[in-house]
Amino acid sequence: MTTSGSDVESAARPSPSLRTEALEQLLTERGLVDPSVMDKFIANYETNVGPLNGAKVVAKAWTDPEYRKRLLDEGTSAIKELGFAGPQGEHIVVVENTPTVHNVTVCTLCSCYPWPVLGLPPSWYKDPAYRARVVREPRTVLSEMGLDLADDVEIIVRDSSSEVRWLVLPERPAGTEDLTEEELIPLITRDALVGVAKVQGPA
Repeated sequence: MTTSGSDVESAARPSPSLRTEALEQLLTERGLVDPSVMDKFIANYETNVGPLNGAKVVAKAWTDPEYRKRLLDEGTSAIKELGFAGPQGEHIVVVENTPTVHNVTVCTLCSCYPWPVLGLPPSWYKDPAYRARVVREPRTVLSEMGLDLADDVEIIVRDSSSEVRWLVLPERPAGTEDLTEEELIPLITRDALVGVAKVQGPA
């Protein structure tokens, strides 16, 4: 078997995570980056900004039947209507959870994720254990993450890729019928948009 020059170069090149870490260290040593500021920025994008966009999409779908139809028919363009677009969001397909069907998303190859509506993927989403196990034993994995589903609920695992990224439209919880779109947004979590949790009603 022969080895091309590109294969050798690829094998010798450090992984993207190591290269990123080295770059951050270099910028920090030169005083160009404050690690604490960077950590806050990343945490905010991972847990607030991105998931908040997704929550706005879901809240509108729950309160606007016509928008909900557009969202399920053509997720990318419907999401773009609200101003959420960009890299990692070129082709988003939205699937709806119901009392009898539960969708959960994963990327078995790497960590493809709809950044414009969910921000940065959480560490557990990128973990090889989640990526492998949720495909083989989704009910068990969901239970371990705190979501117990009845035996008669069908679980569909949606595998994201560079061609398509999945977003879950969760069930609207009971007791929220009189809430406005703005009041619904804080209830909708990132985990519910991935499908590893359900949206809980107001306390």
